[in-house]
Amino acid sequence: MNLASQSGETGCSQLLFANFNQDNTSLAVGTKSGYKFFSLSSVDKLEQIYECTDTEDVCIVERLFSSSLVAIVSLKAPRKLKVCHFKKGTEICNYSYSNTILAVKLNRQRLIVCLEESLYIHNIRDMKVLHTIRETPPNPSGLCALSISNDNCYLAYPGSATIGEVQVFDTVNLRAANMIPAHDSPLAAVVFDASGTKLATASEKGTVIRVFSIPEGQKLFEFRRGVKRCVSICSLAFSMEGLYLSASSNTETVHIFKLETQKEKPTEEPTTWGGYFGKVLMASTTYLPSQVTEMFTQGRAFATVRLPFSGHKNICALALIQKIPRLLVAAADGYLYLYNLDPQEGGECTLMKQHRLDGSAEPPNEILEQGSHDRPLTAQTYNTAGMKDVILTNWPSKYTSAVFNQDLSDHCLIACIRYGAAVKRPPLITVKRSPKTLL
Repeated sequence: MNLASQSGETGCSQLLFANFNQDNTSLAVGTKSGYKFFSLSSVDKLEQIYECTDTEDVCIVERLFSSSLVAIVSLKAPRKLKVCHFKKGTEICNYSYSNTILAVKLNRQRLIVCLEESLYIHNIRDMKVLHTIRETPPNPSGLCALSISNDNCYLAYPGSATIGEVQVFDTVNLRAANMIPAHDSPLAAVVFDASGTKLATASEKGTVIRVFSIPEGQKLFEFRRGVKRCVSICSLAFSMEGLYLSASSNTETVHIFKLETQKEKPTEEPTTWGGYFGKVLMASTTYLPSQVTEMFTQGRAFATVRLPFSGHKNICALALIQKIPRLLVAAADGYLYLYNLDPQEGGECTLMKQHRLDGSAEPPNEILEQGSHDRPLTAQTYNTAGMKDVILTNWPSKYTSAVFNQDLSDHCLIACIRYGAAVKRPPLITVKRSPKTLL
């Protein structure tokens, strides 16, 4: 993802670009002084594979899987693409285009260069231009996606600048494959799964994520990211096996959806008031407006991540690192965040580690301290007249020295409000009052 437009605002003035390779085994970072590659084989350490300082202001750097082939674009020559063998330190070729290069995509057969109103399809073996898609709808963000599959080598790009149409192009047979009316609003993100048989899309509203079959264009899944506010989707990413789909935005929340078909359960007569209410609600969907009915049928997030920031551009990936599913987020604040994903239970993911994208050593982890709500709850007891109060809190150290002579729950409420306002996230505090004999 190109971070050049935000780098000056984030406090990481060197960072211009960050992206994961096709199988999420390495991370490419473009900076004002060059570019770097990092291995993603470990959680505890971000190992630098390679660093180049020959090219300044690198705004695009794309690596072909784990090979030595790399495509580079610099802000100093934004219309020029260089293809290099980085281990040998040699330039294979370079091409100049009629306008600024906005995105470059690679797989083992094709190299795609995206300009604002055209797309160039190169043969990856000899870099010859095989086909040019001209006069595409204005695409100032360079939005496009290329499948990494050899069998389903498709390209997706916006088919309209006013509504969310997706144009799917067969880059092997060099012909249009389909046009999918995905959203009412213009597209904000598109991504293929590893097999090239599914395409996920999001619009500029950012409330609904849809998944379509490729090349047929049949809607397979529909997920609701939220209803309260519209957001700017930063990235979509499938896990390699295609079971999970992550969506990050300009908010502090990353949503992870599970692509599984719900099995129909035998109809049972409800036995509780809530059950009866739910049955009536679902029955009412037959005559409610279609927009309301859709909300009842859309899937919700299987897991979520709470980032320690909001408002920064970022790109996410779902990877298997040390045999554990992880969510990785590279952000314009200059950090790579790694979270654990529970494949059975989902829920809120745990922040395991953060690394600086400039490769420098990380000082004591302040963000992990802020994210301490992932730690197990700790019990503390306090004596009062004839009673004991058990406080379950994520910050027990904040209350161990406190003395409460009156109703403890009132004091805890005040403490929760005061301390919660300082960190913009209230600590989890539960007060239980029990007789001494029970403790």
